[in-house]
Amino acid sequence: MADLKGKVAVVTGASRGIGRGIAQGLGEAGATVYVTGRSRSTDTPPTGLTVDAAAAEVDALGGKGIPVAVDHRDDDAVKALFERVEAEQGRLDVLINNAYQIPDPPVFDGGFWQHPVSVWDDQCGVGLRGHYVASVCGAPMMVRARRGLIVNISSRGGGEYVFSVSYGVGKAGVDRMAKDMAIELKPYNVAALSLWPSAVKTEFVVAAIARGDMKVDGRQMQSPRFTGRCVAALAMDPDIMDKSGGVYKVAELAKEYRFRDLEG
Repeated sequence: MADLKGKVAVVTGASRGIGRGIAQGLGEAGATVYVTGRSRSTDTPPTGLTVDAAAAEVDALGGKGIPVAVDHRDDDAVKALFERVEAEQGRLDVLINNAYQIPDPPVFDGGFWQHPVSVWDDQCGVGLRGHYVASVCGAPMMVRARRGLIVNISSRGGGEYVFSVSYGVGKAGVDRMAKDMAIELKPYNVAALSLWPSAVKTEFVVAAIARGDMKVDGRQMQSPRFTGRCVAALAMDPDIMDKSGGVYKVAELAKEYRFRDLEG
């Protein structure tokens, strides 16, 4: 495959889970990746579910990882992130909107009237509004350069019932956002699309399986980096504008772009 050396990416919510896997996938392709999240590490080398450890993994895989502590509920912090990217790199090629707030405690069942309203704020705040704010701040660099790719990380919850009302509304909104952004970005040769990983073996899911909250076979799940390799393939596609405005499954794109998961 071609590589992403010289390309600059921002991956929001990349200290853990799918976001960390996406940062790794872009690192494999040689990209410079700004890794955002709230958790930091002061260890040497950095450890844990932190932006510092995730950025170090990007380095180890052949890219350049840059950790940035950002709370994506803070618009000013998000704006400062993209101002920093422009000052340091002068460009933004790929924006991955992945940051998401899991309700505490998580919501797996029950009626919406039984859930605290804060569940909506969590799932439609950082996970929907936050995607919009990051796109507002990142798109100008792409528009001026007449190139770029925005990917919203969503799920099948955008098309069918999964977990809760607020979860589905958030994911459907993420998908619609990508479709409508694509229309407004098309004159500037900037693509926007939404991406559905399948069941992914994140730290959260592994813990939920261990508790018995999720009844799934972990052996059949995708690794977080599988989505990262998908994003890298999309970023390297010279005809990416043909996919702008679409909603795609990672597993289906794996067949088209011919990339594999960590275990093949």
